[in-house]
Amino acid sequence: MNAKVTDRIATAIFYAIAVLIVGMLLGLIGFILMRGLKVVDWAFITEAPGSVLTGGGGVGPQLFNSFYLLVLTMLITIPLGLGGGIYMAEYAKPGKLTGFIRLSIEVLSSLPSIVVGLFGLLVFVQYTGWGYSLLAGALALSVFNLPLMVRIVEQSLASVPREQKEASLALGVTHWQTICRVLLPAALPGIITGTILASGRVFGEAAALLFTAGMTSPPLDFTHWDVTSPASPINPFRPASTLAVHIWKVNAEGIIPDAKEVAAGASALLVIAVLIFNLLARWLGRWIHARLTSSR
Repeated sequence: MNAKVTDRIATAIFYAIAVLIVGMLLGLIGFILMRGLKVVDWAFITEAPGSVLTGGGGVGPQLFNSFYLLVLTMLITIPLGLGGGIYMAEYAKPGKLTGFIRLSIEVLSSLPSIVVGLFGLLVFVQYTGWGYSLLAGALALSVFNLPLMVRIVEQSLASVPREQKEASLALGVTHWQTICRVLLPAALPGIITGTILASGRVFGEAAALLFTAGMTSPPLDFTHWDVTSPASPINPFRPASTLAVHIWKVNAEGIIPDAKEVAAGASALLVIAVLIFNLLARWLGRWIHARLTSSR
């Protein structure tokens, strides 16, 4: 067998694997949407869930809680992840301390979600006295996302050609200014990709939130925006179930007659929300990168 035939066979195998992966993704999304879209309507998106009657109500509070929890988690994760990634890429020296930090990052990234949930229950729920709350859930999810963000930021900075950094330093620019004005803009696409991956875990996580954010959500008053009010949508100290938690609860404990239909509709809505978020985040990242590139 000559080299050309071998190359064609290998190319065909790689294309087949790619088609298989895309086909599995499209099949999974199509199956979820076909089952759930017939349940989704405006009332399902905006109303609160029911408990006993047929119809099951809606998932309005759970949908809002999912996005609000995403915002809280990213407000915690992004600054810490950027700082950790910059330190590991630009300031950390080879040695035992750096090796220990890398080991800690790897251990954190491999922890089961149920373990992080129990840790959050002990520290963020009971020790702080907050009880089940959005803030406790956001802090617990930050434990998941920090290792991923740190590694993504570090790898993105390391992938920037060193000539750019050396040229900046040769012009008399300080190290910190070089990081902010040269390295970070060049590494922005990779950092945005890491942020999107970390955000996807927020949407889909359920086990850790069962022990931190809770499985219930109080009635929300969208005309009342006092942070201290229990009915305020933006109160971070109120319990809040997300779409993923609601899907688990309806399937496991739901007593409404059409629990499967409600779970299917919530699953379809969750998939649509994740797809829309990913598309918007990628568009925003490209726009920011283009603006930064054109301004330099």
